[in-house]
Amino acid sequence: MDLQSIKNRFGIIGNAPSLNHALNTAVQVAATDLTVLIVGESGVGKEVFSQIIHALSSRKHNPFIAVNCGAIPEGTIDSELFGHEKGAFTGAVDSRKGYFETVSGGTIFLDEIGEMPLGTQARLLRVLETGEFIRVGSSKVQKTDVRVIAATNRELLEFTQKGRFREDLYYRLSTVPIRVPSLRDRKEDILLLFRKFVVDFSERYKTIPVQLDEDAKQLLIHYGWQGNVRELKNIAEQISVLSTNPQISAIELKNFLPDKNKNRLPVLANQPHSNNDFANEREILYKLFFDMKKDVTELKKMFLEILQNPSLAGSAANFTRDSLMNDFHTNGEIVNTSNQQNSLNTASNIQPAYLNNNQLNSQPMILSEDSIQQHEEIEESLNIMDKEKELIVKALKKHKGKRRDASLDLGISERTLYRKLKEYDIDE
Repeated sequence: MDLQSIKNRFGIIGNAPSLNHALNTAVQVAATDLTVLIVGESGVGKEVFSQIIHALSSRKHNPFIAVNCGAIPEGTIDSELFGHEKGAFTGAVDSRKGYFETVSGGTIFLDEIGEMPLGTQARLLRVLETGEFIRVGSSKVQKTDVRVIAATNRELLEFTQKGRFREDLYYRLSTVPIRVPSLRDRKEDILLLFRKFVVDFSERYKTIPVQLDEDAKQLLIHYGWQGNVRELKNIAEQISVLSTNPQISAIELKNFLPDKNKNRLPVLANQPHSNNDFANEREILYKLFFDMKKDVTELKKMFLEILQNPSLAGSAANFTRDSLMNDFHTNGEIVNTSNQQNSLNTASNIQPAYLNNNQLNSQPMILSEDSIQQHEEIEESLNIMDKEKELIVKALKKHKGKRRDASLDLGISERTLYRKLKEYDIDE
């Protein structure tokens, strides 16, 4: 079967080289029983690739099941995948077959594999290596013949380094990796996809298909599309339903595109912008916090030296001015605002608290060692993850473990809160 026939059969639109490469890999590996790991951002269509592999394999007449590992609670995922015996846990009123037992001979698609608990990962590794599994609450070893296709929108190799994913399972799953390109990496397909979506929605809602003028097309092509094809489809549906004008201009199109430029973090001057300008907020904050901590430590040391040696007081102002000026240099150019200039002028007048202008010209004050207070540096955690975890714990305590109320208080969705609880291993 040629590539275009596969695209027509599974509703895949686009001719980007990266997309064609991923499809060719899926077609080639379909005839084997090798384990496949599909990698790609959320919304790129990873599940479609799993369906292609199953439909073109020798297992196509046997069952296919897709399981979202991130949507199954940690306490029940073992039972869902491997089954359980009667009385294995509270509520187990009868024996139950798991997915690996019911789809034996077929294919199981494990989506969001990176969210799978470590204990379940060990069970899955045994299935992949020996084809054996044990029901929850049982001691009987059972055999299964299931092909596993996994998918993730995370970098699992980084998870293995953090101890959140088994390294042996990662290499066992990624026998054949397939990377599905993001929509912004296949810009030539954006207009084709948009056109297909608006035609489909116009037929569904009995409306006239909308058209984009040239400026609107360029805006659509250069938009970030963090939600990939899923986001593009949602925008096309909104326009088809809400637009009263069949000809859409760039100004009208902006009303349907989410405003993602609300980031207020500082950026380095004269640096080229990339598609990930706002994707590294945590790294930027780390740098800011550590720079602030370093400056405060230097100021402490400087004033301690002045206390111990008053003759250094005269040079303190010049030192402070030079230090502050250096902080505002970037690639040899000074980044200045009126507020920053005022700060420099103020800094030039800094003098020790116990010295005034008359005292500087008179005999310096003699300080004994006993009068010098002990200098102590207090190490305060500046780790953003620690602060985030602390806020989540406080919110849960405040609302007595009610996730919905805690998520509303934190300003995040309940699903995001659930993911954070697992990520930080917070015991409710």
